[in-house]
Formats: sequence, structure tokens, C-alpha cells
Amino acid sequence: MTTGPVQRAVKVLQANGATIQPEHAWSSLDFSHLVYDSRRVKPGCAFFCVPGERTDGNEFISDAIANGASCIVSEQVHEAAAVPQVIVPDVRLALGLASAAFFDEPGRKLRIIGITGTNGKTTTTHLIENILNDGGRRCGLIGTLGARWHTTSDYGEAKHTTPQAPELQELLSRMLEDGCTHVAMEVSSHSLSLKRVAGCHFSAAVLTNITQDHLDFHKTMDHYWHSKRILFDTLQREADSESLCVVNADDPLAHQFLCEGSQVRNVTYGYATSADIHVIGEEFSCGINNLTLQTPQGKLELKLKLVGRFNAYNVMAAVAVCLHEGVDPGAIAESLAKFSGVPGRFETVSTGSPDKPLCIVDYAHTPDGLENVLKTAAGLKKPGSKLFVVFGCGGDRDPSKRPKMGDIAERQADEVIVTSDNPRTEDPQEIIANILTGIRRIRHIEVEADRATAIRLAISRATPNDIVVVAGKGHENYQLVMNQVFPFDDKVEVLKALSE
Repeated sequence: MTTGPVQRAVKVLQANGATIQPEHAWSSLDFSHLVYDSRRVKPGCAFFCVPGERTDGNEFISDAIANGASCIVSEQVHEAAAVPQVIVPDVRLALGLASAAFFDEPGRKLRIIGITGTNGKTTTTHLIENILNDGGRRCGLIGTLGARWHTTSDYGEAKHTTPQAPELQELLSRMLEDGCTHVAMEVSSHSLSLKRVAGCHFSAAVLTNITQDHLDFHKTMDHYWHSKRILFDTLQREADSESLCVVNADDPLAHQFLCEGSQVRNVTYGYATSADIHVIGEEFSCGINNLTLQTPQGKLELKLKLVGRFNAYNVMAAVAVCLHEGVDPGAIAESLAKFSGVPGRFETVSTGSPDKPLCIVDYAHTPDGLENVLKTAAGLKKPGSKLFVVFGCGGDRDPSKRPKMGDIAERQADEVIVTSDNPRTEDPQEIIANILTGIRRIRHIEVEADRATAIRLAISRATPNDIVVVAGKGHENYQLVMNQVFPFDDKVEVLKALSE
């Protein structure tokens, strides 16, 4: 006898320690969907009282009930609630597990490849998606840019790198219904710490790297990398004979992410010759990166449109996954030769005119990310040319990385223009002042808080032989200022400035 979504969700809640008030209400419990935002509650929804960074879902129970919630799920009993209350030990975990059960465990019927790390997640997921699709699989993608699969032409809206549990499980369910066999998914440290991926079953886990980011949330680097380690703990705990652990061997914390036991296959990659997949040859010429890798299946020669050592790492991670998924090495090379990159990731923006500077837009918003991008851009310089960088730092985020990014910009670029990123509720001038504490020189440093003006300023000063990097926002088409969202796209502003 088959069970419906409510019965499946109730069963998993009970199995994980849930009780109900009143005690006889289990048999009559019913709900149409799982919701964690009282504003989105419709008649018949189950409302999960999830504590947020600024507010607690328990404060909005009366609103949820007024909007038609059929029951509430909380870690505490609310005597005044007029609907059944499911009491759970951990409401975030309950939401993840119940969401997976409600949608009939799509993650156990798909091969989900989870990619975590500070930098490189977006490019690596796109590489895997392209190789698997070109290799005859049907691979969906979930990440910073949104979600898409073979029956969709554009990315769906992305509020988080990794969606909240109900939205994530619904996405996986839709992908499964549309014939997907694989999903390449960015798994953020937030989503792991906040249990958004509880209920997912990963076939592979990939670590790109660990550098400083999100300390506004995690507070310490230990908490940050331990949060990412949850993905690998989950893989190891639920592993079957097909499970794969892929780790960047050159990262100082690589040994912390390798899995134990015979059910998980560990594959390392990097420039170190001890890595299972490593670089044995690299040459950049005429816009093509010739990369030769040693792999467990022999030598693999690649011609890439992607440049930079950071992209070589992304390619190696993708190769490790796709070889394990049975894609022929020749097919991998053919797919990679066609791959032109990801929006907002070292993306060249041009009007096609030869008398304009080379302009590059990149999402780099961490010290490591900015340094990688600027080093790669510097490698493209011609004799006598200059490297300009326009960048800022996000507001309401880890302030300790701001002077570090100022120091990196000063060391790597010839001309630096410090501007706003997404200031959010902070004063842009205070953010800029934080950045400037990391800069020692006075010459060739300019401050222009208006981002569009800063971009125009850099491009107006650059010669056709120069390179202008606009860093920090990449694919984003908005700017967040004092809780307001304004249209803003670095690529659009670069094109305007080039046209002027």
C-alpha cells in the first residue's frame, strides 16, 4: 500500500522524536505544504517555527494560524495555539527530513553531486553539468545563479546558493519527474550549518578549497570549515559502493575532509604530484589554456577557454567526478573544449572594438578570490600595460576581510579604485574606510563610492593595452542599499562606459 506525502512526513517526524499536542491528533493531522515563513502560509499549510538570524518563527504563530495554518511545528509548546502542535527536538532538522519525505525522497533517486568550498563552487557545478549532459546523462544544476535542467532554458530565481529545504526538495522532485539522472549542486556552509540539506542523499562530495569567508555568520574559521565538513560526514554515514569523495589535495585542510571506510572512494586533485589527478603540463597561448592532467585512467590532454590556475582546480574537480560517473575521457576533453565559462566568473565584457581596454567582470568577494582573479588578469598584461581594479566589500558581512582585500588590491594592481559593493545597512564610506586600512601607498589609489562612476573612471583612464577588472558582484543585477534593492549590473555599466 502506497503512502501519501503527509503520511511519509509524519512517519519521519515520529521516527526523529516528534510528539504532538493534543496527543490524539496524529491520526487527523493533515497539511498541503511545508512553510517556514508566516507570510507565505496559505490555508492547509504546516508552519515550521524556524529561528532566523534576526527573528524567530515562534513569534509569528498567531499570524500563521490567521493565514490558515493547519498545524505548527516547533521546539516548544504554545498553550494558546488553536491548531495541533508537533513538538520536535530540532525544528531545522525536522523541516529538512519532513520536506524530503513529503516529496518522496527525490534525493535517493537522483545522483546528487554536492560541491562545497569557499571559491569555485559555481564554475565546478557548471563544468560537471556540461560534461555529464554532453556525455549522455541528464544533469540538473542548483546554485548561486539559480536552478536549471534540460527542459528549462533559463536559471530559476535564487534567493540562496542552496535553497531552503522545502524549495530544494521540490526542485529535486521536479528534476526527477522531468527525467534528470544527476544533479550538480552548490552546498554552502550556511546550508550545512542550518540543515537545509538534511534529507538529501549525496552520491559524491567535492571540496574546492577553504579560505576566509562568512565569518559574520560562523565567527571562527574552525566553525566555518567544520560546517563544510558536514557534507562529507553525511556522505560517509550514508555511503554506498558508488559514493565518491573528491578533495583538493593542495588545500591545507585536505586531510580533514577525506572519508574513511570501504564504501567511499577518495580521489584527490591538485598540482601536487601525489594527488590522484594532477597537472603535468600547462601552457597558455592565443586565448587557449593547454592543460595536461595525469588521471587514474591515464594522461588527459585538454584545450580550455578558461584561464587561470583557479580554473585548473575547478576543471580537475569536475574531471574527477565525471570519470567516476563513467564519462569517457575523450568525451570529457571534447566537452571542456566547448565550455566558455560562467556568467560573472572572469567574464570578458567587450563592445568588439580593438581600441578599448580588456574589461573583466568577476564575482570575487573574498581575499583569496580577489587575489586569484588579479593574478590571472596580471598574467594577460602586455609590456607596458596596466592592471586596474574596481572593487568594494559587502555591508553587514565579515569586516575583517576588508583590509585584507585592500592589501591584495594594492599589491596586485597598478591602479586601484575602491567603491561600494552591496552596502546593505552599513554606511558605504565606513566600509571603504575599513578597506583603506589595509592600503599603505597613496599614489594610484582612488575612492569613488558611486559604483557606476567608479567603473566609468577606471575605463576612461585605461588605454587599449590595459586591463580593467571589476570585482565583487559578478552575475548580480542589483545593488542592496539600506534594505532597498536597486537595479545594477556591472556588465551593463562596463558596456556603457566603453561606449562613452
